[in-house]
Amino acid sequence: QKSALNCRFTLKTAGLTQALHPPHVSYRALRDDKIVGGYECTPYSQPWQVSLNVGYHFCGGSLVNENWVVSAAHCYQSRIEVRLGEHNIQVNEGTEQFVDSSRVIRNPNYNSWTLDSDIMLVKLSQPANLNSYVKPVSLPKSCAAAGTMCLVSGWGNTMSSTADRNKLQCLDIPIISTTDCENSYPGMITNTMFCAGYLEGGKDSCQGDSGGPVVCNGELQGVVSWGYGCAEKNHPGVYAKVCMFSTWLADTMASN
Repeated sequence: QKSALNCRFTLKTAGLTQALHPPHVSYRALRDDKIVGGYECTPYSQPWQVSLNVGYHFCGGSLVNENWVVSAAHCYQSRIEVRLGEHNIQVNEGTEQFVDSSRVIRNPNYNSWTLDSDIMLVKLSQPANLNSYVKPVSLPKSCAAAGTMCLVSGWGNTMSSTADRNKLQCLDIPIISTTDCENSYPGMITNTMFCAGYLEGGKDSCQGDSGGPVVCNGELQGVVSWGYGCAEKNHPGVYAKVCMFSTWLADTMASN
């Protein structure tokens, strides 16, 4: 199934609202795909991974301290239930914590047309209870170099194995050089984005994983943002570059 949705001017953003969007971009919050070429994560091995929920899972996110989650700005909803400690999002496993948002704050430079600065913060209405299933991930001290291996994780509906559709999926991906990234998406890559994955195709984070983490050497370096199609040759995944937002993240969390 070649997702025709990826080539439409009108995309269903996060399954909720219609948004005019350029035909080249597929938001990674549509409902048809998941991580392709990956594997089921060891349960609770990504304890910072959260599910953003509005009656159903629509985006991922990352717990960065007991009060705050980082996600993608294109996942914005004014009220969100944050689900922590999840592995199988359809089963009550006894490890979950469900916490409503009290603030949802998009980066002020976010551009919904270009997806520049596609990052947002979600404040929890009460602090998460940190334990072996729910732990924050470190924010980056510096940007990661091309070639660095990272792990991207998320949920989404699978087109293949129904057994795994609701279990957290993982994929190991390298950061791609800025040159190769820009060559894959001419004129579309800003300094708040990076590419990661495989130029030969076959492995990608795809839709259903928007807002989720890209963790490199124990630091949150990326947020799943956009791409062209899914696991297509010369079209790797594009991610918000978290290291470019260190000041905004720190200041916003301190003042809210």
